[in-house]
Amino acid sequence: MLSFSKRFITLSLCSCMAILAIEPIVPIPRELDYDRQKAEVGKVLFMDPMLSSDGTVSCHSCHDFDHGGADPRPVSIGVHGKKGLSNAPTVYNSYFNFRQFWNGRAKDLKEQADGPLHNPVEMNMASKKIEKYLNASDYYKKAFETIYHAPPTYKRALEVIAEFEKALFTPDCRFDRYLRGEIDLTGPEKKGYRLFKRLGCVSCHNGINIGGNSFQKMGLIFPYRWSPDFPDRFALTSDPLDKNVYKVPTLRNIALTAPYFHDGSSPTLRDALEKMGYHNLGFKLEKKEILPLEAFLESLTGKKPAILQESDSL
Repeated sequence: MLSFSKRFITLSLCSCMAILAIEPIVPIPRELDYDRQKAEVGKVLFMDPMLSSDGTVSCHSCHDFDHGGADPRPVSIGVHGKKGLSNAPTVYNSYFNFRQFWNGRAKDLKEQADGPLHNPVEMNMASKKIEKYLNASDYYKKAFETIYHAPPTYKRALEVIAEFEKALFTPDCRFDRYLRGEIDLTGPEKKGYRLFKRLGCVSCHNGINIGGNSFQKMGLIFPYRWSPDFPDRFALTSDPLDKNVYKVPTLRNIALTAPYFHDGSSPTLRDALEKMGYHNLGFKLEKKEILPLEAFLESLTGKKPAILQESDSL
């Protein structure tokens, strides 16, 4: 017969598994298999402004690690002070997205990394110029020789940047720990999660990334302003039904990544909730609903990626 302590552990594990089985949100794993050497070199490239044509813009310029991996500006600023068209979404946990960019035009992180490097408004660099720069650097030549036993190429540069971005996962937010049965949520957090499900928010924001796994229309009930400048699905398909259709953003670390939406128009979580309530749910959220929803969303802030906290040398 099992001892009391063993029975308790068994019951606790069963309870935790039962919670995970019925919940629409899945915890991020604490460990993720990635190539650490490639990721470390990718981190250096991610921070290197010399990958831009005027030497002023790096990937990090628009994906700030102190701002949840997103851009605190409504739109990003590229080379020569050029303004982008949309708010840069977080790079944290982007590995878990089913597509990349707001309109899903990139199928994976390597395709995503390729886009800004060539975009004339963002970094405006040619592949050959990047290769020339990398091969003129003693650090990059040694790093790529160590990893690939071959010189730097543009394709390999994209690969190591993507490997670094894969490593930017943020485990152990309070809500993940709750799902695992390790802690309890506060009263407001629990109420917010119940509302999140009851109001229908979870129909779009679900899965491991609490979003990032489907395309949905912004302004499903009451129309949201549309502009041909914004990179929605219509920009790819020319189907009128795809106007204001975007990849659902992740809600992980959402408390850190203001302003919100593709146009960066909401400066606070409260404003974003009010807009989503009206445009996509069809009613005005009350203060007694917004406050617990905010508490729940704040429980989705995870740990800073381990690769940003420690570094290995080649």
